[in-house]
Amino acid sequence: MSVEQYKKEVGMMHLEKLIETREYVSDKPFPIPDKELLARFEQLYLGAVNDVLREFCLLHQALPHRIHPLREYHTVAGFAFTVKSAPNAKITGEMEFRTQMLDTLGEDHFVVWDTSRDQEATLWGGVMTATAKGKKVKAACIDGGIRDTHQILSADFPVFYEYRISNGSLGRCLITHYQIPIVIGNVTIRPGDVVLGDIDGVLVVPRDIAYDVVVRAEEIRENEKNIFSWVHKGDTIQSIKERGGYF
Repeated sequence: MSVEQYKKEVGMMHLEKLIETREYVSDKPFPIPDKELLARFEQLYLGAVNDVLREFCLLHQALPHRIHPLREYHTVAGFAFTVKSAPNAKITGEMEFRTQMLDTLGEDHFVVWDTSRDQEATLWGGVMTATAKGKKVKAACIDGGIRDTHQILSADFPVFYEYRISNGSLGRCLITHYQIPIVIGNVTIRPGDVVLGDIDGVLVVPRDIAYDVVVRAEEIRENEKNIFSWVHKGDTIQSIKERGGYF
């Protein structure tokens, strides 16, 4: 099918709005410097941020619980750098495409890798970790396998993953895309979204609302300081509730 035929068929099916919605990527600037935004998110914990997303009627922003932190991390925040791969016997061209992807990767990125539910290969290991750390990447989340775990631990680089296995990727899977919208579980991740990771997993904050979310989450953090203070003083549950507390 030619490009013109494809465009005609898409038009006949009235998919323009769906394509715009599914493939939308925001470049909205923030009212504060990017690094300040990330630093403020890193002073929060995922539960508070997730509660704010609920206020925005976003109930599906946490990545599936099959994805685990390699260590008991405090919050790390970065901008989504998305990668898509899939099981594939093909090897030709893989290293060239991977090189292009790594050249694009940069400071303050948080890699989020959709493996198409691959269960055989590892997409992240020691060399990838060293490369990412050298480029000042913040963290990596792999919806699939990792290996070279001792090297990752020694590098002190935050990684979130599903399983560990010694199988390499070449001959088992193929990187097909990067910096496109991806879906993991029920969560859509778009390049430039704010991604948070801590001991409780990984959470995605859409870029368009990220500043509003961090401001509201900071309010929750301050309110919870009061709630903990009231609890420690032995105030009654009813009195805490009447002052705006919750449990």
